[in-house]
Amino acid sequence: HYSGLEEAVYRNIQACKELAQTTRTAYGPNGMNKMVINHLEKLFVTNDAATILRELEVQHPAAKMLVMASHMQEQEVGDGTNFVLVFAGVLLELAEDLLRMGLSVSEASYYNSRYEKACKKALEILPDLVCCSAKNLRDVEEVASLLHTSVMSKQYGNEQFLAKLIAQACVSILPDSGHFNVDNIRVCKIVGAGISASSVLHGMVFKKETEGDVTSVKDAKIAVYSCPFDGMITETKGTVLIKNAEELMNFSKGEENLMDLQVKAIADSGANVVVTGGKVADMALHYANKYNLMLVRLNSKWDLRRLCKTVGATALPRLTPPTLEEMGHCDSVYLSEVGDTQVVVFKHEKEDGAISTILIRGSTDNLMDDIERAVDDGVNTFKVLTRDKRLVPGGGATEIELAKQITSYGETCPGLDQYAIKKFAEAFEAIPRALAENSGVKANEVISKLYAVHQEGNKNVGFDIEAEAAAVKDMLEAGVLDTYLGKSWGIKLATNAAVTVLRVDQIIMAKPAGGPKPPSGKKDWDEDQND
Repeated sequence: HYSGLEEAVYRNIQACKELAQTTRTAYGPNGMNKMVINHLEKLFVTNDAATILRELEVQHPAAKMLVMASHMQEQEVGDGTNFVLVFAGVLLELAEDLLRMGLSVSEASYYNSRYEKACKKALEILPDLVCCSAKNLRDVEEVASLLHTSVMSKQYGNEQFLAKLIAQACVSILPDSGHFNVDNIRVCKIVGAGISASSVLHGMVFKKETEGDVTSVKDAKIAVYSCPFDGMITETKGTVLIKNAEELMNFSKGEENLMDLQVKAIADSGANVVVTGGKVADMALHYANKYNLMLVRLNSKWDLRRLCKTVGATALPRLTPPTLEEMGHCDSVYLSEVGDTQVVVFKHEKEDGAISTILIRGSTDNLMDDIERAVDDGVNTFKVLTRDKRLVPGGGATEIELAKQITSYGETCPGLDQYAIKKFAEAFEAIPRALAENSGVKANEVISKLYAVHQEGNKNVGFDIEAEAAAVKDMLEAGVLDTYLGKSWGIKLATNAAVTVLRVDQIIMAKPAGGPKPPSGKKDWDEDQND
């Protein structure tokens, strides 16, 4: 049972500060990578806050609140998890300053409502900071330029190339209704070559080999089965009495004829590719080759479902010949070799397929995992843009403008309110500060320069990461833009998390359930139990 300032409040704040500090050095394009080894001994080398938090097992209950807030950001926006952590961490740090100045905990909870008041004000100011909107989400060049910022924070240096790949994949499957589904962009990672050898395919790619002799089919009509490609096995057990060799021959002949008829019926229905979700029997394979059917086996039922969605097929539970409606169709199915890996490609020639695959190449698995995370962020940013096309300037420009305006607002508030509101404004400085520190530039110099430029009314000026010294430039011209939704959700979730942590003044831990613990002498304990 912990209570009071020292035991509960400062402890909670300390835990959250530690967590925020961990991911803070990974913020922005120049952020450092973290090497995380999870409980399964798997190694991750990444600067993606969402992945770091997922693999770290955070035990402290207050720090878990921040983790939950960043998970919410990941689910809602798909990017900006690190922003939530850094911002919430700084809000708590500044709240601690107020508490150490002599505020009581009950007054602090009054301050929480001031944090919420300041957050509400920030969300009112945010629409005025919108610098541009996405005009046409079907234009690959424009979309690629908007995805730069989110890809840049994970893959600095390759953002031009990757943003273009992601844009091609997203634009090609954007439906007319505008309801974009992130799951429709698949990623296939194959070791070898380099990042620049990555490409986009309209359709699906599986790291599999074909089962039979046929390795390529043009204008494919596809029958999909969720069952094994095998003869029927009777439900009941039976005994067959065979008197001579002729009867034995006839017995196996009957099974062969049945299989022959089944495969022939599938071939006669017009299908020339069979995809199965189970094992392929040798005899069935023989007849599939005889009737020139291409056979592909997919072990994952998720892959089977996605393939059905891509080609417009229905997965059949038994080996019955498919009707025209149940058959899928795509322009070509072929076995290809990428590096030294065999892949089966289901390809749509026309642009507007249901699913696109980004084929990632790279020298190591770790590198490709990191590229996949960058792709994931880019695709999520595109999804956010389909919901709200507004964009705000990046590089700390939005944060400094919010800090400036909220400080002015704080000065108009009477009484002790202004302390909390000004602290909330000060917390926004942490974002450009983190960017500057991670780039090896004096943070105070950058922030004073930004304030000076913003006082003159240049709302879009942010920190220039690429310059040697503490330089600032117009973010709209530089093309460094953040999504409006990502920012507003980030501010909202970080404030909620910080306020929740500050509202706690007691930690009560229940004892684990169960009887008395066995003493150190295990043998005596067993004998006592038996008595």
